[in-house]
Amino acid sequence: MLNEVRLIGNVGADPEIRSTQGGDKVASIRLATSERWKDRQTGEKKERTEWHSIVVFGPLVQVVERFVHKGSKLFIGGQLRTRKWQDQAGNDRWSTEIVLSGFDAKLTLLDSAGGGQGQRDYSSYQEGPGFGGGAGAGASNGGFNNDLDDEVPF
Repeated sequence: MLNEVRLIGNVGADPEIRSTQGGDKVASIRLATSERWKDRQTGEKKERTEWHSIVVFGPLVQVVERFVHKGSKLFIGGQLRTRKWQDQAGNDRWSTEIVLSGFDAKLTLLDSAGGGQGQRDYSSYQEGPGFGGGAGAGASNGGFNNDLDDEVPF
Protein backbone atom coordinates (compact mmCIF):
# COMPACT_ATOMS: atom_id res chain seq x y z
CA MET A 1 0.00 0.00 0.00
CA LEU A 2 1.15 3.53 -0.69
CA ASN A 3 0.32 6.60 1.36
CA GLU A 4 2.33 9.49 -0.04
CA VAL A 5 1.54 13.18 -0.46
CA ARG A 6 3.75 15.68 -2.31
CA LEU A 7 2.91 19.37 -2.46
CA ILE A 8 4.45 22.62 -3.57
CA GLY A 9 2.94 25.67 -1.97
CA ASN A 10 3.32 28.81 0.10
CA VAL A 11 3.30 29.00 3.88
CA GLY A 12 0.29 31.05 5.02
CA ALA A 13 1.47 31.98 8.52
CA ASP A 14 4.58 31.57 10.65
CA PRO A 15 4.85 27.93 11.78
CA GLU A 16 3.58 27.02 15.23
CA ILE A 17 6.16 25.18 17.35
CA ARG A 18 4.98 23.30 20.43
CA SER A 19 6.24 20.51 22.67
CA THR A 20 4.74 17.13 23.43
CA GLN A 21 4.35 15.86 26.99
CA GLY A 22 7.57 13.92 26.42
CA GLY A 23 9.46 17.11 25.54
CA ASP A 24 9.76 16.51 21.77
CA LYS A 25 9.09 19.49 19.51
CA VAL A 26 6.34 19.44 16.88
CA ALA A 27 5.82 22.03 14.12
CA SER A 28 2.51 22.89 12.47
CA ILE A 29 2.43 24.61 9.09
CA ARG A 30 -0.48 25.86 6.98
CA LEU A 31 0.42 25.42 3.30
CA ALA A 32 -1.56 26.91 0.40
CA THR A 33 -1.60 25.31 -3.03
CA SER A 34 -3.34 26.97 -5.96
CA GLU A 35 -4.53 26.05 -9.40
CA ARG A 36 -5.38 28.52 -12.16
CA TRP A 37 -7.44 28.08 -15.29
CA LYS A 38 -9.41 29.99 -17.87
CA ASP A 39 -13.18 29.46 -17.88
CA ARG A 40 -14.14 28.07 -21.31
CA GLN A 41 -17.52 29.78 -21.42
CA THR A 42 -16.65 33.26 -20.15
CA GLY A 43 -12.91 33.42 -20.85
CA GLU A 44 -12.46 34.66 -17.29
CA LYS A 45 -9.32 33.65 -15.40
CA LYS A 46 -10.15 31.66 -12.27
CA GLU A 47 -8.16 30.43 -9.30
CA ARG A 48 -8.82 27.94 -6.50
CA THR A 49 -6.66 27.69 -3.37
CA GLU A 50 -6.55 24.67 -1.09
CA TRP A 51 -5.17 24.91 2.46
CA HIS A 52 -3.27 21.96 3.91
CA SER A 53 -2.31 21.25 7.51
CA ILE A 54 1.27 20.00 7.76
CA VAL A 55 2.63 18.44 10.98
CA VAL A 56 6.39 17.96 11.32
CA PHE A 57 8.14 15.65 13.80
CA GLY A 58 11.80 14.81 14.46
CA PRO A 59 14.90 16.66 13.26
CA LEU A 60 13.00 18.53 10.52
CA VAL A 61 11.32 20.61 13.27
CA GLN A 62 14.69 22.37 13.74
CA VAL A 63 14.70 23.30 10.04
CA VAL A 64 11.14 24.62 10.24
CA GLU A 65 12.02 26.60 13.36
CA ARG A 66 15.09 28.19 11.77
CA PHE A 67 14.17 28.72 8.12
CA VAL A 68 10.41 28.50 7.43
CA HIS A 69 8.25 31.60 7.80
CA LYS A 70 5.10 33.14 6.36
CA GLY A 71 5.47 33.35 2.59
CA SER A 72 8.12 30.62 2.27
CA LYS A 73 7.70 28.43 -0.81
CA LEU A 74 8.05 24.74 0.12
CA PHE A 75 8.10 21.33 -1.47
CA ILE A 76 6.95 18.79 1.10
CA GLY A 77 6.53 15.03 0.99
CA GLY A 78 4.81 13.08 3.73
CA GLN A 79 1.92 10.83 4.60
CA LEU A 80 -1.77 11.59 4.86
CA ARG A 81 -3.21 10.96 8.32
CA THR A 82 -6.68 11.50 9.73
CA ARG A 83 -7.14 11.77 13.47
CA LYS A 84 -10.24 11.92 15.62
CA TRP A 85 -10.61 14.41 18.48
CA GLN A 86 -13.33 16.05 20.55
CA ASP A 87 -14.18 19.74 20.60
CA GLN A 88 -15.07 21.69 23.75
CA ALA A 89 -18.72 20.63 23.47
CA GLY A 90 -17.71 16.96 23.37
CA ASN A 91 -18.53 16.50 19.67
CA ASP A 92 -16.36 14.16 17.63
CA ARG A 93 -14.26 15.93 15.00
CA TRP A 94 -11.78 14.68 12.43
CA SER A 95 -8.70 16.40 11.03
CA THR A 96 -6.74 15.28 8.01
CA GLU A 97 -3.09 16.30 8.04
CA ILE A 98 0.07 15.65 6.09
CA VAL A 99 2.65 14.25 8.48
CA LEU A 100 6.39 14.63 7.93
CA SER A 101 8.32 12.20 10.11
CA GLY A 102 10.91 9.52 9.68
CA PHE A 103 13.26 8.88 6.79
CA ASP A 104 10.62 9.32 4.08
CA ALA A 105 9.83 12.93 5.05
CA LYS A 106 10.73 15.56 2.46
CA LEU A 107 11.16 19.29 3.04
CA THR A 108 12.75 21.58 0.46
CA LEU A 109 12.83 25.37 0.66
CA LEU A 110 12.21 26.56 -2.89
CA ASP A 111 12.91 30.24 -2.30
CA SER A 112 16.07 31.84 -0.98
CA ALA A 113 16.59 31.04 2.67
CA GLY A 114 18.20 34.02 4.33
CA GLY A 115 20.69 35.67 2.03
CA GLY A 116 19.91 34.29 -1.40
CA GLN A 117 21.14 30.75 -0.87
CA GLY A 118 18.52 29.40 -3.27
CA GLN A 119 16.84 26.01 -3.07
CA ARG A 120 17.77 23.92 0.00
CA ASP A 121 16.72 20.29 0.52
CA TYR A 122 16.49 19.41 4.21
CA SER A 123 14.99 15.94 3.76
CA SER A 124 18.05 14.28 5.27
CA TYR A 125 18.67 17.01 7.84
CA GLN A 126 20.88 15.67 10.57
CA GLU A 127 22.26 17.52 13.55
CA GLY A 128 23.83 16.60 16.82
CA PRO A 129 25.81 13.61 18.09
CA GLY A 130 24.99 10.26 16.54
CA PHE A 131 24.31 11.67 13.10
CA GLY A 132 27.87 11.65 11.79
CA GLY A 133 28.36 15.38 12.08
CA GLY A 134 28.68 16.23 15.76
CA ALA A 135 26.99 19.19 17.38
CA GLY A 136 28.50 21.61 14.89
CA ALA A 137 27.28 19.84 11.76
CA GLY A 138 25.04 22.72 10.80
CA ALA A 139 27.70 25.42 10.94
CA SER A 140 29.07 25.26 7.42
CA ASN A 141 26.57 23.34 5.31
CA GLY A 142 23.09 24.42 6.37
CA GLY A 143 22.65 21.63 8.91
CA PHE A 144 22.64 18.53 6.79
CA ASN A 145 25.30 15.93 6.21
CA ASN A 146 26.93 16.37 2.80
CA ASP A 147 29.80 13.89 3.12
CA LEU A 148 30.01 12.39 -0.36
CA ASP A 149 32.66 9.98 -1.52
CA ASP A 150 33.76 11.07 -4.99
CA GLU A 151 35.55 7.83 -5.77
CA VAL A 152 33.67 5.34 -7.94
CA PRO A 153 33.98 1.79 -6.53
CA PHE A 154 34.46 0.13 -9.95
